[in-house]
Amino acid sequence: MERAQDRFAERYEGPAPDRYDDRPPGEPPLGNYGNRAAERPARRPAEPETDLELLVHGVGGTTPEKMLGDPRTVRVSGDDTAAVFRRAEDVEDTGEASGAGAAGSAPAGRDPRGGPVREAYVWCNLTSGDGSRALWLLLLPFMVVNLAHWMRPAAPGRPRTVRLYGLLVRLTALTLTVLLVAAVCEVALDLVAWQCASAPACVRRHSWLGFLAPAAPGAPAGAGGWWSAPGRRLALAAVVPTALTGLLWYLSHRTWSAYESHRPLSPDPEPDADAAERGADTDADVSEPDTDARPDPRGSALARPGFWYGRRLVARLRAAHTAAGLLTVAAAVTVPAARYDRRTGGPAVLDVLGWALTAALAAGAVVVAAVVCRRGRSERRLDRRLDRHLDRCLPLGALALLLLALLYAGWSRPGWQSAGRLPGAWAFGLLMLAQGLVIVVLAVVARVLYRRWPDPRTGMRGLGGPAVALLACALGGVISGGVAQRVADWLDGTRALLAGPPALLTWQASVIPPLIAVLLLLAAALAVRTARLARAERARVRREYPGEPEDPPRTRAIAHARAMATLTDSVPLVVAVLTATTLLLGAVALAGAAATGKTPDGAADRTPHLVRAVAETSQALGSWLVGLGFVLFVTWGRRAYKDASARRTIGILWDVGTFWPRAAHPFAPPCYAERAVPDLTWRMVTWTRRTGGRLVLSGHSQGSVLAAAAAWQLPPSVRTRVALLTYGSPLERLYGRWFPAHFGPPALAALHRDIACWRNLYRRTDPIGGPVRIPVGTAPEVDHEPLPDPLAYGRTLDHPLPAPILGHSDYPSDPAFTRERARLLTRLLPGLPAQRPDPVRSDPS
Repeated sequence: MERAQDRFAERYEGPAPDRYDDRPPGEPPLGNYGNRAAERPARRPAEPETDLELLVHGVGGTTPEKMLGDPRTVRVSGDDTAAVFRRAEDVEDTGEASGAGAAGSAPAGRDPRGGPVREAYVWCNLTSGDGSRALWLLLLPFMVVNLAHWMRPAAPGRPRTVRLYGLLVRLTALTLTVLLVAAVCEVALDLVAWQCASAPACVRRHSWLGFLAPAAPGAPAGAGGWWSAPGRRLALAAVVPTALTGLLWYLSHRTWSAYESHRPLSPDPEPDADAAERGADTDADVSEPDTDARPDPRGSALARPGFWYGRRLVARLRAAHTAAGLLTVAAAVTVPAARYDRRTGGPAVLDVLGWALTAALAAGAVVVAAVVCRRGRSERRLDRRLDRHLDRCLPLGALALLLLALLYAGWSRPGWQSAGRLPGAWAFGLLMLAQGLVIVVLAVVARVLYRRWPDPRTGMRGLGGPAVALLACALGGVISGGVAQRVADWLDGTRALLAGPPALLTWQASVIPPLIAVLLLLAAALAVRTARLARAERARVRREYPGEPEDPPRTRAIAHARAMATLTDSVPLVVAVLTATTLLLGAVALAGAAATGKTPDGAADRTPHLVRAVAETSQALGSWLVGLGFVLFVTWGRRAYKDASARRTIGILWDVGTFWPRAAHPFAPPCYAERAVPDLTWRMVTWTRRTGGRLVLSGHSQGSVLAAAAAWQLPPSVRTRVALLTYGSPLERLYGRWFPAHFGPPALAALHRDIACWRNLYRRTDPIGGPVRIPVGTAPEVDHEPLPDPLAYGRTLDHPLPAPILGHSDYPSDPAFTRERARLLTRLLPGLPAQRPDPVRSDPS
């Protein structure tokens, strides 16, 4: 099996002859596509391979055996993370096992069962690989805010407004990092080290805190342990948020090395690539504008050479967010000590040091904000450079300030005692207010962009990005408040020993029950509407199967499947209601905490009994719901760490959410497309230039999105030999509506013009796939008429057993699939390629 794989690699991955090598001077050969046979001299095949179908699976992943319909498959290129597979029979039929011309009955490169040779690109391990993927659950709010960057409306001719949109999303992402680290500081520094460790009754309940407890009243001087001083307790507890920041940095750096470092196929080598590879610092060019703001003549930014190569920006943002997290920890340690030193009669030296350290932290925060605001993505070329000095110095500088803060807080201060809440609780309110203001401005900018190029099918009329950013902030706030409340309840079950977390965090956890109530009402309304639509659909089902005996249960099942599939089109309504409710409840929580300074049940003390009961119930229920969610979160993560099938389930979430590069938040789960799109592009380019044959790029569900992205990246000489076959595709139904700047009508129309030919298949029962809606008048049309589902209403000669309702699955089982694939091949460049010239000689033309 391995010998066959090596022979295939020699045949298809070797250096291309000059006639098919249209790369510009200085570009490295296309034959070195990550294969161990690339350095060997290529053998000339006995017969040219003419037709190939490259299959790309959808969300959830699958196996090459299922994709190819054969239990014997061979990996012909790639690694354990993502690879291309063929049937073992197709590899053996190349004839190289016993010399040229010794193949089986089928010509070389032909499937003996008819049709083109089939290859399967399996990429599911990019999102559901080893057990470390379970840690990605920690990054859910970061993934959501990163999506907001790509959801801006299409607005050609407004580059400054587009850059402002990206800047606002990056600032929102930065506040999320600060919020997460601040929430951990609240739990470790405030609740544990500041409040519980200083309360004798709390220490008795949690004996593991005994070494932090101060001396009892009336005890002789020095009776408490060395760690009993408040500043030293804070310094020790700061290890927890610092470790979390380090973990986030590690995850981002590890995935950055594995994903963002895969170089796409580039037609334009950079003049200073050698200096960049030597690690030269190129910080001088940071004034370059954010190139994703410029309109692309081919309709979508996904066609730009550097779109799938964002390693420079991710490295810069990772340095900035890591520094922001460390500075947050340093501020949480410094503020209480500096406040104590400013008292009348305090040590002058410590007071000066406190002011100096506070100023240094403020200056560090300004530097971090400047780095985040300074530069966006650079997509019109492969930006292979790194700002190495900045990427190293910024986190190290923040770490140095944190160490100084720990030394400063740990200095001996006789008489200092911790009481009440940790100073600085106001920071949560300020952070929430800042997030709200930024998102309001983001909504205004998004609306301005939408009015420039309005499209009624755009989700939420262009406000999808601000809505998702708001939900990301709300998710971060609810998680922060809920975890803090549950830890406080665990430390102080009587609620009489500790002051508890800041009132705002308790208010944020308390808004969960009313939010769930609104969602339940919305779900009930959608259920009623779906039931009505299913009843109306029954008449259409009966008309579509004339002459068949009436079978009411069968009719109801088909109508119900079609009605349920329409729920996908209700997502804008759900997001709009959820966003409006979240915004309203968040404003109530912020106003209530600021006005009363108490928790909801405390603020309702003197109100009517009904109001007080609602407040108490909401607070208690919200706390327990978050606690339950946290337990489920940990349980799911633990199971995903041990169980590959559970990781695959989590991978479905990442399949949808991590298609886009990390343009706003570096701690988001990595973009698998930055590996998958170059893989597909390299494979298509090397095969077509090697054989001169015809290729059908066949994508299902999310695989169709990857296929479209790869097709945009192909050189013009290759696109004339590539046809696109999509089925169950969310290209327009989801991506076109929610990411209009990149998959809107102009972008899809441009893809139709760029690619040689394209056909799209869908069913009415499919909740994900749908028509791509290329503007009327294009010839030939892209969308096939809806495929029948099920294939037969009742029992027939061809279907003696009831045919299943397939919905989103098993499109190749429909006869239309084979028929449309054959038509695509006939519409490509016809006939076999001419005999190859000698590789040593160049084509005189």
